[in-house]
Amino acid sequence: MEAVAATINLVRRGVPVWQHCSMARTPQPALAATVSFIDCVNRTDLDGLTTLLHADHQLVVLDEPAIVGRDANVEAWRGYFTAFPEYVIYPRMLVEHGPRVAVLGNTTGSHLNLPDEEELGLVVIWIAEVDQGRLTRWQVCEDTLGVRRALGLPM
Repeated sequence: MEAVAATINLVRRGVPVWQHCSMARTPQPALAATVSFIDCVNRTDLDGLTTLLHADHQLVVLDEPAIVGRDANVEAWRGYFTAFPEYVIYPRMLVEHGPRVAVLGNTTGSHLNLPDEEELGLVVIWIAEVDQGRLTRWQVCEDTLGVRRALGLPM
């Protein structure tokens, strides 16, 4: 209750409250780390994204071989951000199961080179696996009933 009263007092005095807020919980819970990761991707924030990657991070895109290791993934994201600076992930639903977070959503500005309206019509599933606030895996999956069922996503 004292923290609330102190915040109200700051607001009344015209002091920007954000300057007095404490840092977010660390390590971030899996859901928060996943949302932060998506936010970094959407802002092409390579430094922020790097801090969220586990040293042994794996990027798995559909059936392609995994890209393994933080450094290799940073370079992969650097290349993607350069080639597709308008890339945006639109998460529509997130489902957390312990350290695993399933994300159902859409994208625009990707390597598919589709008009936004058309690309937004495609549904993608991503799976994040998180350990101590860092992503150990980011997997892109096809949107199938089997994958949705396995991840607890709506049909």
